[in-house]
Amino acid sequence: MTASPLHDVAPPRSRRLRFVVGGLALAVLVAAGLGAYFAQRQQSDRSAAERGGSALPFAREAKPRAVPEFRFQDEAGRPLSLADFRGKVVLLNIWATWCPPCRKEMPTLDRLQAKLGGSDFQVVALSIDEKGASAVRAFFQEIGVRALKIYVDPSMRATTALGVPGVPTTLLIDRSGREIGRHLGPADWDSAPVVQTLRERIGTKNAAGGSS
Repeated sequence: MTASPLHDVAPPRSRRLRFVVGGLALAVLVAAGLGAYFAQRQQSDRSAAERGGSALPFAREAKPRAVPEFRFQDEAGRPLSLADFRGKVVLLNIWATWCPPCRKEMPTLDRLQAKLGGSDFQVVALSIDEKGASAVRAFFQEIGVRALKIYVDPSMRATTALGVPGVPTTLLIDRSGREIGRHLGPADWDSAPVVQTLRERIGTKNAAGGSS
């Protein structure tokens, strides 16, 4: 006699519940894994920085590394690349409005740009929000960002090109367009140690004030 399929197949509601529970469990595992990764990488960055005598939060790279080419847009939708910033030291911050740590650190990046931004230095806060400039504009207005310009990559291709495991991730790029430092996770970007480190990378004790 053939067994009734009702004994072999769970009701749709039960299946949906199992999928939801399973999805939540997977999300917790992924979050825990990313948290452990960031903690390990940040500890590695701190150790490397201390060995190299560099102020936090940047690890000192063994040698400058070429940054792969990728495209993004400004607020008006004009195409840009890092080549458009060649000649400046660039702090490239990959972030999103849906990322709580990104939102928390953004005012410090704004103050950093206001303090050091100019012909020698630029903060490029590159959003990977799918809604593009409109999402960033609303957030900047909400928190009172004044110095930062809007840069967006709704395609998120920058994360693949740069090998970014999560947001926020910040790269320090020299005047020739090479990566010379990387930090995973948020930071107080306008703190005295970070500003001093950036002044050293810029190569001047008195970087031009005002945003570019």
